[in-house]
Amino acid sequence: MQPQPDILRDDYPTVTTFIKDVQQRLSNKNDIQAATMFARCFPNTLTTTVKYLNDGTTFVMTGDIPAMWLRDSSAQVNPYISQAREDASLQRLLSGLIQRQAQYILIDPYANAFNQQANGQGHKQDLPARSPWVWERKFELDSLCYPVKLCYRYWQVTGDPTIFTDVTHQMLQTILNVMHIEQRHDQKSPYTFIRPGDDNDTLPRDGKGAPTQYTGMIWSGFRPSDDACRFGYLIPANMFAVVVLGYISEIARQVYKDENMAQQALQLRGEVETGINRYGIVEHPQHGRIYAYETDGAGNVNLMDDANVPSLLAIPYLGYRDSNDALYQHTRQFLLSQDNPYYFHGKYARGIGSPHTPAGYIWPIALAIQGLTSIDLAEREALLQMLLHTTADTGYMHESFHPDDPKQFTRAWFAWANSLCAEFIYSMAQA
Repeated sequence: MQPQPDILRDDYPTVTTFIKDVQQRLSNKNDIQAATMFARCFPNTLTTTVKYLNDGTTFVMTGDIPAMWLRDSSAQVNPYISQAREDASLQRLLSGLIQRQAQYILIDPYANAFNQQANGQGHKQDLPARSPWVWERKFELDSLCYPVKLCYRYWQVTGDPTIFTDVTHQMLQTILNVMHIEQRHDQKSPYTFIRPGDDNDTLPRDGKGAPTQYTGMIWSGFRPSDDACRFGYLIPANMFAVVVLGYISEIARQVYKDENMAQQALQLRGEVETGINRYGIVEHPQHGRIYAYETDGAGNVNLMDDANVPSLLAIPYLGYRDSNDALYQHTRQFLLSQDNPYYFHGKYARGIGSPHTPAGYIWPIALAIQGLTSIDLAEREALLQMLLHTTADTGYMHESFHPDDPKQFTRAWFAWANSLCAEFIYSMAQA
């Protein structure tokens, strides 16, 4: 269950001030319930999931699982970056997390989740055998993208150069190397994944995954839901890669003076973008030209979306295209319709769910992303009300919930959802 968080102390003075300011703005709009939820959800990661380690790094667990996901930990702290310029405590938190993520990626760039110590906890039966540092070794392309985004955003906001250590430099080069290999997964990659007794998580062809042809895009074994990909080229993850490869190029040039790395990143970025445009766009009979969710480069596509980010719905949030982009708008119409097999509706909510959770369940993460990418204020207001009235009277977000009975939900303590909900509420306070 969701733990009762410690009261946010004066350790984070700008966060305390920020919460009060947002609450006041919402109260002035008579959004008292939203003000209350923001005060609960915004500091949730700080008060329940952060551990400062003796080596100066920061461990951020996902919530009810005692492991740190590269994706989740980055997303959990994302709302705090804007407040970090004047807050030394937040700088300690964020810079420490960046260094911990870099260390983990150098231990195993194919892993998605890690232990605080080399204690061997996690999925012990997975094959091949994993490092004792690794909780789970599912290769998800977004797991290499999120730490780069965190590093870049933190640098842009604070100007703090201390995060650019030799370890961070090695992390960026390792990410590039793995991305290059996974452009030709069938020919070059050593990666396989088998979970004995679990046909859903075990990749086909003895753990290698379904066959793919070269497209320029980067292969991913698993989605950000931790579910196995049906086809190896996950389009929204490749869109995210296009964005962060631009970040790597900028960091390489401006910080490390590494022109070779910068050129590698830009070339790879162009190849991935070409692949998306050539293989990732299809003609839908009702919605016209839209982005596919997955493809194998051989003509097979999967038309859907998943609540977890990166998603097609999150394209503007990722920074890949603007919300007004025509192709995105056509895709969005498909995603928010019954043509998307994971779009659900009920008495209290309508939105995108996931095959990761029970059929018909909707994810607060997807509702928040829908709101953050919407250009329609009425739609955003409706989404805010959905979030406010589907917490099962807890005042916190869950992983997913039944739209006819929000008291049926999964994961009572899911910090990523709390952080993303707070981001959306803050955007509404500014509206």
